[in-house]
Amino acid sequence: MQLDVFTLVPQAFGWMTERPPVSTVLGTELELRLFNYREATPLRAGQVDDDPYGGGAGMVLRVDVVAAALEGAYGSAQPGHRVIALAPGGRRLDQRLVEELAAEPRLSLLSARFEGFDERIVQNLATDVVSIGPYVLSGGELPAMVVVDAIARLLPGALAEGSSEHESFSLELDGGVEYPHYTRPAEFRGWAVPAVLLSGDHARIDAWRREQSRLRTVEVSL
Repeated sequence: MQLDVFTLVPQAFGWMTERPPVSTVLGTELELRLFNYREATPLRAGQVDDDPYGGGAGMVLRVDVVAAALEGAYGSAQPGHRVIALAPGGRRLDQRLVEELAAEPRLSLLSARFEGFDERIVQNLATDVVSIGPYVLSGGELPAMVVVDAIARLLPGALAEGSSEHESFSLELDGGVEYPHYTRPAEFRGWAVPAVLLSGDHARIDAWRREQSRLRTVEVSL
């Protein structure tokens, strides 16, 4: 898979290339490329953003800057594969969407800092808008890292054998929240592990885990 990230802070992604799961698949199942908007900007002195029309606080990433970056990377501002703008108002990232994106042979992520994108980027240059949550961060680098990490975990060889299948089971309720985990000691300061997990009855354990996942998912959605 070729995964391209367009950013103003490419150095922020350095640690990801040195740690699993990204480091495990980098150069084999994953080609991760980082593009700096400032290196492609058509504006003077590396300018990439501007004040929004109508006034308001903060700066907005310009449409001509993003178009130039895409054209520099692909020869076209509309390269023919999925180009995802990362913004709070987009489609919520869940496990189902991660699996959908991981199946793509090529993917581009657009991150922005300050107040976000000129809306024409979202409407005309991006094919999708994705959000990791309804809140504002100081930049799109953190959401981009979340997407990269989540995708990398699903690529062949990223995790120990059997791990990905186990996680798929734990999230099978439409991207639901994972059930609680317990380990030794069986009791600590009066806090006991649920008896069902100590029973050795795997059918009961599976049923308990499904129910716990369902309950947690309902709580999060409230």
